[in-house]
Amino acid sequence: MKIDFGWRIPEFPGNGTRGAEFVAQILHSLGRVEESFDSAWLSDHMVPWADWQNPDADNLEGWTTINYLIGVFKRLSFGHIVLCNSYRNPALLAKMTATLSLLAPSRFILGIGAGWKRDECLSYGYEFPEASARIEALEEAVQIIRKMWTEDVVYFRGKHFSINGAHCNPKPKPLPPIMIGGGGEKLTLKVVASYADWWNCPNLTTEEYGRKLEVLKNHCEKVGRRYEAIKKTWLGCIAIAETQDEALRVAINNPFVAKETRFDAMRATIIGTPEKVSQKLAEFVDLGVEYFIFRFLDFPSTTGIDLFTEKVAQELR
Repeated sequence: MKIDFGWRIPEFPGNGTRGAEFVAQILHSLGRVEESFDSAWLSDHMVPWADWQNPDADNLEGWTTINYLIGVFKRLSFGHIVLCNSYRNPALLAKMTATLSLLAPSRFILGIGAGWKRDECLSYGYEFPEASARIEALEEAVQIIRKMWTEDVVYFRGKHFSINGAHCNPKPKPLPPIMIGGGGEKLTLKVVASYADWWNCPNLTTEEYGRKLEVLKNHCEKVGRRYEAIKKTWLGCIAIAETQDEALRVAINNPFVAKETRFDAMRATIIGTPEKVSQKLAEFVDLGVEYFIFRFLDFPSTTGIDLFTEKVAQELR
């Protein structure tokens, strides 16, 4: 099984950096990432998603940023981790993706999810219905996107979206993978089983990830989908250093671990020497993970990226 690696691009700095300096840090890191990684990923938020981050901090809009970066770093694929379905009409998103796929063939993965950040949606004028309705809308959106990529004229009438004679040309060839993000076991993983090419759920331990896979496998059986047809990806934070003590210092001094309140980030963060990191990642590989996406906690330093490249990546591949 081929193992691939992606870098999670910071969308807000986390350390007070602003504007051009923050962008320069990202471009410098991508220069290092491009040498040995397969992809780079950015979230889809208008303002910083973290409660601990000043809401006035600079925050890069996901679609605009990736459209720029995909033209600069031509050896990397790019994707969002993940697009909020509420922010773009699915027919338009299908057209946007088809156009980007023509300009950068086979280098874009369409990551999409139901959305979760209520205050952001409301502040920008979007509705934020209950989770079940958002997941219903996601299911309709993915169906529309596939129809736009494969049918000459698209009609669709659903509870949340209606498309009436839409055209999408040129068609993307090959079709971009659709990665659905989320771990809800009753509803979201059923949508994954039915429609996703790839699946992602962030910040899970091996035990949690294994349980989600069992749920996903059951949904696949119920909808008649091959479980093996879905690429499993893992997203999380990593603190890697030559010694365990230094790796731990990197982790506990980073606000994504020290201050994050939505989840116990330290519990799922991979912390350690190259040897320990390799061992931990091998546990995920044994579960079926084929694609890792990392937020390196020593950013804007590239020491972690370089050490991972030199002593971990080749061993797992």
